[in-house]
Amino acid sequence: MSDSRLFKMLYYLLDRERATAPELAAEFEVSTRTIYRDVEALSSAGIPIYTEPGRNGGICLLQDFVLDKAILSENEKQEVLTALQSISATGYIGEKELLTKLSALFSVNTRNWLEVDFSRWGKRGFDNSKFEILKTAVIQCREIKIVYENTNSERSKRTIQPLKIAYKSKEWYLKAFCMEKQDFRIFKLNRILELELLENTFIPRTYPEAENEAQQTYPRIVLLFSKEIAYRVYDEFDETEMEYQENGDLIVRAEMPVDPWLIGYLLSFGAQVEIMEPKYLKGVLAEQAQEIYKKNKP
Repeated sequence: MSDSRLFKMLYYLLDRERATAPELAAEFEVSTRTIYRDVEALSSAGIPIYTEPGRNGGICLLQDFVLDKAILSENEKQEVLTALQSISATGYIGEKELLTKLSALFSVNTRNWLEVDFSRWGKRGFDNSKFEILKTAVIQCREIKIVYENTNSERSKRTIQPLKIAYKSKEWYLKAFCMEKQDFRIFKLNRILELELLENTFIPRTYPEAENEAQQTYPRIVLLFSKEIAYRVYDEFDETEMEYQENGDLIVRAEMPVDPWLIGYLLSFGAQVEIMEPKYLKGVLAEQAQEIYKKNKP
């Protein structure tokens, strides 16, 4: 007996109020005998399900029935509603209506205690509309055209097959198959400057998660941060990567890609960071700082 089928049958009846055994048998691709066994199992579990004979009869639920502890515990109901509250972070328009409906269905009042917003300051409208288009493309398996700028400030036009939207290390990413490169690629959402949803559909491929992660090896970077900037270090690095000094300074050891983003990131700390390893990176950072001085000196 499939617990999944029982749960689906319950929701089917909640949605339609009643159904015949042949109707349910066709819906779940089982025999009518199996349906009657399922009805008996649900009844034994405390669900107020019953059968009505006659022309307009069928399998029904008690009219005032709501999902209760027989299906979901109080904690599980709250977890479902909390998850729905967090969906507002994506700008999902139907979140409030769906939350209200499920709260009524569960017969539970939930406090709106959680608020999450992943959009950038001043960019909420654009970021959320972009997210909505990408979500549609992933769910409907539709290709999109994008204008993308990489870490080397190179701008390109691509046609891609979006496979998954991922959130990692405070940033949104799109995992996709690039038609131009004929390979899998990851695109940072903030660097997608333009996008167009196409009518072309595709058969989704499996993104090679484990293989890609295994190939990503980065050099070891050792940084010394002054105690005055410690609050930012806590924001960016895990405590296991930190070594506390007697004077309050912090040494951070982490594996990071050495690219223009890293140089800009380190420059954002000003004189509050010193590169200890690798030594060549000190020269790169010093040259960039000198260029900044030349362009901005009074």
